[in-house]
Amino acid sequence: MKSEYGLKTASDLNDKDEPFFQALMTAIVEHQLPPGSKLPEEALAEVFGVSRTGIRKVLQRLAAVQMVSLTPKRGAHVATPSVEEAQDIFRTRTLIECANLPFVLEHCQPPHLAALEALAREEQLARDEHDGPAAIRLSAAFHIQLQAISGNQVLTEMVTRLTQRSSLVIAAWGAPWQQGCRCNDHERLIALLRDKALLPLTDALQQHFAHIVESLRFERSGETLPDFARLFAQQGDR
Repeated sequence: MKSEYGLKTASDLNDKDEPFFQALMTAIVEHQLPPGSKLPEEALAEVFGVSRTGIRKVLQRLAAVQMVSLTPKRGAHVATPSVEEAQDIFRTRTLIECANLPFVLEHCQPPHLAALEALAREEQLARDEHDGPAAIRLSAAFHIQLQAISGNQVLTEMVTRLTQRSSLVIAAWGAPWQQGCRCNDHERLIALLRDKALLPLTDALQQHFAHIVESLRFERSGETLPDFARLFAQQGDR
């Protein structure tokens, strides 16, 4: 079973802390918890209605996938990718996602194209309605679904994790108005995918990532303490 941003294992599905992990992951990826945000165990435990031990496990899992930083005496904070890390993340995505395109083309069928077109339409609608979290979520889903066409589960998991970290990069270094990818880029990728034009498709995807990196402004934001009660109002009732 897939979540919005990750691929769950059987052990995850049996983990009572999984809903809290997914809630925090979603809030981070959708920029509701920006880089540098403090994540105090006591406040989160109170909001989610669980023990600090349970919250500590969740924060450790998020740290293991580099979405959270755990520092002695300072506690947990949403990770802030360095300039070098930010560049490396998009360089890695360019290498992996472009290299997989021949296999995407080989397996692509009309239903795949229809699903991508639906995502692109939803993403544009979210932008038109100024729904930043939805635009970010749909932008990530587009890239994950595009690569998943190849049938390579291992690569799809890698792309999923990289899209999560990409969202952190954009939150840390992007302009205030920047939310995910440019929709017209996704529409062009779909058109080239439909034409099975490998070289133009590869070039368009490379340019797509290059545009994102070029738009980044490498200025750090300050630390904040978010309103956890508002963000996770539904979680404590579970």
